Amino acid sequence: MPVAPSSRRPIADTRSPRGLHVTWLGLRGLPGVQGGIETHAEQLCPRLAALGCRVTVLTRAPYQARAIGPSWQGVRLRRLWAPRHKHLETVVHTLLGVLHAGFVERPDVLHLQAIGPALWAPLARLFGLRVVVTHHGADHARQKWGPLARAVLRIGESAGARWAHEVVGISNGIVGHLARVHGRGATLIPNGVNPPGCVPDAQQLVPFGLQAGRYVLLVGRLVPEKRHLDLIRAFARARLAGWKLALVGAADHADAHAAQVLQAASRHADVVCTGFQQGQALQALYAHAGVFVLPSSHEGQPIALLEALSHGLPVIASDIAPHLELGLPHGALFPLGDIDTLAERLRQVAAQPQTDAPRAARRAWVLERHDWDASARATLEVYRRVGGLTPAAAQPLRPRDLPSG
Repeated sequence: MPVAPSSRRPIADTRSPRGLHVTWLGLRGLPGVQGGIETHAEQLCPRLAALGCRVTVLTRAPYQARAIGPSWQGVRLRRLWAPRHKHLETVVHTLLGVLHAGFVERPDVLHLQAIGPALWAPLARLFGLRVVVTHHGADHARQKWGPLARAVLRIGESAGARWAHEVVGISNGIVGHLARVHGRGATLIPNGVNPPGCVPDAQQLVPFGLQAGRYVLLVGRLVPEKRHLDLIRAFARARLAGWKLALVGAADHADAHAAQVLQAASRHADVVCTGFQQGQALQALYAHAGVFVLPSSHEGQPIALLEALSHGLPVIASDIAPHLELGLPHGALFPLGDIDTLAERLRQVAAQPQTDAPRAARRAWVLERHDWDASARATLEVYRRVGGLTPAAAQPLRPRDLPSG
């Protein structure tokens, strides 16, 4: 989804005097690549470039379209090989990316995204790189990972907390977790939203067989922690006459769970699976939905939910900590996995008249709290602090200084 211009204030009012060179590593690619971290990068990287940073993103070749070219909105894009494998692509690509940054790019700051890539923070320090890690969520708690992958992710979280020059957390819960578990202070920089522009034409819903204001929307990858099956069951029990359920998103890797979701959806004529959507089609799906639902068991700080609020949608979300932290009204929450309560919430929202005043209030509420421009400026301040380290503090670590195990 292209970066939308902000109507609040210009972001190029505090340009970086040093023209800091920053390399991002740990995402699949951009623009238009499915995933929360990818959306985070798609919003922040062009803004950082506008603030005067020289931003390079090291992308994974299987996901990065060659048609995009070597740059996008002022951001340099460098495709590196990666195996398209659920368990290997992140760890292998990040290793290659750290080697590339250490021997070729030599940026002022290497910014690792998420705790999986943070596994290689000690190696980056060994190369004398100044490292920032953004913690997007406790990935080791995701249902899709087995015991070995979860153990590796815990090591990555620990390595990032110990060896990064600075750590960023996207929510208070993450910042508190880092302090409590790892004794590491972190800078809070939340995700943002864009002020919606003109409402897309409802005709864009026609290919999906949807009617404006008469469908339930969930946007997210087909992974277990998004709990698509819970929503399909709850929607069936709610029996909303004339309504449909739109599941927007796809699986990164074909697996049994994704097949199970698609099979469950196929048994209901009023459940529509659109696959991955972006741009105007995605904006139309948000803008004309009757309600947005996020029944997840795990989130960092859900950009899709923030996007729904920016469009003024009523939302229903599971009562997990990241959703509670957003400060949603009590009636918007339901106990995780409680199908009957979720069905009742759906019936309640469907029975309410759709008026402009509540939508405007929701938009104002989320835009006041989540601002990509402010997040970009805060990120630049982190880079300035890390880039201003004394020579002694930025010296490469010796092998014996590296953590064992």
